This record gives sequence, C-alpha cells and structure tokens, in this order.
Amino acid sequence: MKKIFQLGAMVAVLLALTLGTVLQPVSAAAPTTLKYGSTSADVPDLQYRLKTLGYFNEGLTSYYGAVTRHSVLLFQRDYGLTADGIVGPATWDMLKQVSVNRNELDLLARIIYGEARGEPYKGQVAVGAVVMNRLAHEGFPDTLKGVIEQPRAFTAVDDGQYFMKPDATAYRAALDAVRGYDPSGGALYYFNPDTATSSWIWSRKQIGKIGRHIFAV
Repeated sequence: MKKIFQLGAMVAVLLALTLGTVLQPVSAAAPTTLKYGSTSADVPDLQYRLKTLGYFNEGLTSYYGAVTRHSVLLFQRDYGLTADGIVGPATWDMLKQVSVNRNELDLLARIIYGEARGEPYKGQVAVGAVVMNRLAHEGFPDTLKGVIEQPRAFTAVDDGQYFMKPDATAYRAALDAVRGYDPSGGALYYFNPDTATSSWIWSRKQIGKIGRHIFAV
C-alpha cells in the first residue's frame, strides 16, 4: 500500500535539491547492489528516491549508512519486498516504478506545468498521477522519460510547452503524484473536451473531471 506523506518542510528541501544541488553522476549501467557499508555513486540516487517518497530525511551522500538502511527497510516492508536492507534488483525495480530521481522529478514537473498550469492544484497532481499510472502499467514505456516523451502522448511535448521552466507548484504537484496521491482515480488518459478532436480519446471510459480535464481509462 502506498503511503501519502505531508509535504511540510521536506518540500523546501527537495526543491532546493532539485533546483540547486549537484549530485554525483550515476552510471547508465544497471545500479549496483547496495547494502550497509556500501560506497557508490548509486547511493545518492537511492537516497533521493527514498526522499521523494518520504522515507529519507537526511542530506545525500555516497555512503550507505544506518539511516539509509532503516529507510530501505521501511520501504521494503511497505511495498511487500523482502525486508533485508539490501538494495538488489527487486528493490531497484520497485523503486523505479514508484519513485523518481532528480532528473525525472524535473521532467514530471515540466509536463505538469506544460499540460496543466492554470488548473486547480488537484488537477495538476492528477496529470502527474496519470504519468505515474502509465509508468506502472505494462502497456506503456518502462521509464518516466519514455512515458512522457512517447510520440503524440502529450500535447505539451509536441508544441514545446514541455520545455518551459516549471514553477514551485508544479514541483509540489509532482512530489504529491510520486507519493501516491492520485486525484484522477487511476486514470491513464485525460483530455480537454473543449479542444479534443480524436474520436479514440472520446471512446475511453470516463471516470472523472477536474478543472478543464476529463480523466479516463
């Protein structure tokens, strides 16, 4: 069961990390298995992902210490994984389904801002939730970047609004969506009924409306 955490002061910390902190580069190769005592460039990526979910509240380092292990254990227990504090393939796979790294948080905030700025806050979170729902669904790409930049998936990517600088509200909405807040009710699609011309999108089962967007599966 996903937990929804209050943003509070942690939002400011995460925004500071997103907007100003330079993390050590993480290799494009598969992340290494991590455990207590590990030192690796993958550790700050792990900590950042746990931080976005509300499990880790310390500064990012390259050392896997006691606080990181405790955070991993909580995450593993909450997501039905073997709670051994070892971050192997199963834990990495789950983390990548339900969390984001620094660059991915930027991408999620950008698509929210490009698609839904001016919408109610709940509607902005719902757009982010649709992205996260697609990430967890087998019918869509298995990376957040792939989901967002899938051809013709989002109007803001096609018309360039995706490349605008998001505001703080978009980042807060992105964090809420990552943490499991889903005002869309599990939607995989949304559209503006005043501008949508695709007969296919109108054929999808509609499950709610927030602001100008209808949400559907």
